[in-house]
Amino acid sequence: MLILAIIVFGLVVGIVAQMILGSSWSNADKGMAIVAGLAGSFVGGLLFNLITGDGIDLAPSGLIGSVVGAVVVTAIWQWFRSRRTA
Repeated sequence: MLILAIIVFGLVVGIVAQMILGSSWSNADKGMAIVAGLAGSFVGGLLFNLITGDGIDLAPSGLIGSVVGAVVVTAIWQWFRSRRTA
């Protein structure tokens, strides 16, 4: 059950990251959202939690870091995708 919750959280964070970068909820790439959300949450959330001193506990700093990390991963992914098709 925990794995399912992690995947759903990654999906939501990834879609929020895509919406921040200009996509809409219905036009969001769900596959990219899951990957970017999970990767961004792992790296960004962990870094923000460690920087603020919260450790690895669930904290608002980790949630904000998850979104920031997912935005970075999504932006890099979209940049590579646009470069490949051009």
